[in-house]
Amino acid sequence: MFIDEAKIFVGAGDGGRGCVSFRREKYIPKGGPDGGDGGKGGDVVLVADRNLATLLDFRYKRRYTAGRGEHGRGSDQTGRAAEDCVIRVPVGTVVRAAESGELLEDFVCDQQRGIIAHGGRGGRGNARFKSSTNQAPRHAQPGEPGEARWLTLELKLLADVGLIGLPNAGKSTLLSRLSAARPKVAAYPFTTLVPQLGIVRLRDEQSCVVADIPGLIEGAHEGKGLGHQFLRHIERTRVLLHLVDMATADDQPPITHFEMVNQELSAYAPELSEKPQLVVATKMDIPSAKQAWEAFQLAMKTRGLRVLAISAVTGEGIGTLLDELQKALAS
Repeated sequence: MFIDEAKIFVGAGDGGRGCVSFRREKYIPKGGPDGGDGGKGGDVVLVADRNLATLLDFRYKRRYTAGRGEHGRGSDQTGRAAEDCVIRVPVGTVVRAAESGELLEDFVCDQQRGIIAHGGRGGRGNARFKSSTNQAPRHAQPGEPGEARWLTLELKLLADVGLIGLPNAGKSTLLSRLSAARPKVAAYPFTTLVPQLGIVRLRDEQSCVVADIPGLIEGAHEGKGLGHQFLRHIERTRVLLHLVDMATADDQPPITHFEMVNQELSAYAPELSEKPQLVVATKMDIPSAKQAWEAFQLAMKTRGLRVLAISAVTGEGIGTLLDELQKALAS
């Protein structure tokens, strides 16, 4: 199950309290204070792990706490510091404070570590308070409390290329043609319910990661359809592959579909509209697509944009698409 959002509670450990103790040995009647300090509480540490691909684990466990530091002891013995609570998250996870929305950590590489909640310091023992005017202090400090907070986790897939377009535009078919990924392909909208990743081999033994994002519809940025749940996954991509169906069954021309998707991107995050786009006309193997292709190509030319024509079923134009994709990634 693909889960890309979670809310968890983390609590760092409290520090141990300092000790009040006096040295008492034979023939040393005035040994003085020897109370040790308390140990530090454990931190809550998040670590990025490339072997994880979902936040599913956080659906079943939502509370994570570290241990408390040991209390100080006599003979100037400092309490042992508690072990950290280590939580592994997928690479691409964004961590925010639940209440304020403040960005706390953005995990973009494997084994990246971040302390999300700091453990409390241990209290000082009475040996620390000895002075020329206070030879026998009878007080020690309590340990400081550890930090505790609710966090929201968001997973943003790390991919080089993002496939975007309306539902049933041919994204899943193209991904299955270019890579070993096998997303669901069917003749009805919203066959892709979660993002799919595939490794695509380019020229000269190069490769890239392509993400198939579930289809957008008008009003996706407001929560309509499935697109609003997964728009975050294309924020990290370097190039957008915008697929436009030339054999659409509705009455709207393909250029209208192209503009609508771009408007949704801009409404969700303006920087998405500034990403490099390769516009691809799909389903060119269907006879009715030829007429729509001519009008779409002319409309794109007036906007100063180049468009490629492909058929993921027959393989038409796939070689040219890979060449243009490699050029876009290299620039």
